[in-house]
Amino acid sequence: MDITPRVLRYFVAVAEELHFGRAAARLYIAQPSLSHQIRKLEEELGTPLFVRSSRSVQLTAAGRTLAREAPNALAALDQAVQLTRQAGAGITATIRLGYTPVTGLGTLTALLEALREEHPGFVIDAREHFSAEIPERLRAGDLDIGLALSPQSLEGVKSEVLRRERVTAVLSARHRLADAPRIPVTLLRDETLLLFARRLAPAYYDGIVAACQEAGFTPTVWAFDEPPVNATLARLSSGPEVSLAPASFAEHAARNSPGIVLREVVEPPIMAELSVLWPAHDPSPAIAGVVETARRCAERNRWLRHPEAWLRRSSPRGR
Repeated sequence: MDITPRVLRYFVAVAEELHFGRAAARLYIAQPSLSHQIRKLEEELGTPLFVRSSRSVQLTAAGRTLAREAPNALAALDQAVQLTRQAGAGITATIRLGYTPVTGLGTLTALLEALREEHPGFVIDAREHFSAEIPERLRAGDLDIGLALSPQSLEGVKSEVLRRERVTAVLSARHRLADAPRIPVTLLRDETLLLFARRLAPAYYDGIVAACQEAGFTPTVWAFDEPPVNATLARLSSGPEVSLAPASFAEHAARNSPGIVLREVVEPPIMAELSVLWPAHDPSPAIAGVVETARRCAERNRWLRHPEAWLRRSSPRGR
């Protein structure tokens, strides 16, 4: 099927103007030539795109579909052309990616591998920040892309959920709850929860507190501002506290930590969402390309379809 970008642009102009004369003037071509190109496009597709009368031009159902899809196809083509020209000229794009510590190695690694495959000319400058910082840094222009845990909305910043998963309990193998295959939230009533300070990830912190309050109590929290992971795990392996973390992060953090076990939190389960964020106003083709890669990475790894996948993988090991 020989449908060129030029013909698609002709169609988009007519679809937006709903007037062949205005569309022709906008495109700087003669109206008969424009009408001829649209008729050829309809013949190629085997369906009418417009209902024409002496007084009006309206889109058919097929025309509305093409009007919705054509701009995306043209934008993707423009981006591919620009990136190809940059690669041919030896130009690389540096992407400043801010990520929260609880992205977990698996999520961040999968995205970086996908970016290397799809955008080999990009240089990724990955910087660790807390979730609450990332939207502000994007709006200020300090970052190009963010990965944040339950980020708060901020004008000028767009976000999209990439990964949804359970929050799991991280505790010492000697803890009184370690023998329970699952831990109902009510059993945390008498425990001290080891969590990031609220200011570092407000929505995530509030979600945990809300789940506890739904279970009939307000939790006792020991909050930390600068959490070195190894020091925190050492404290958990020998102490009485319980930490609550997204399952993928908890699994990675505890994998090589003797004395640490992971347990599913239930009744109610607590969910965590990891989102990709980017500037809302006029993102560059490079930023748009990273966002598209992140979406494909999430789909390929089924991060949204199967939030329980970690539980199935880790249960045979008793974590």
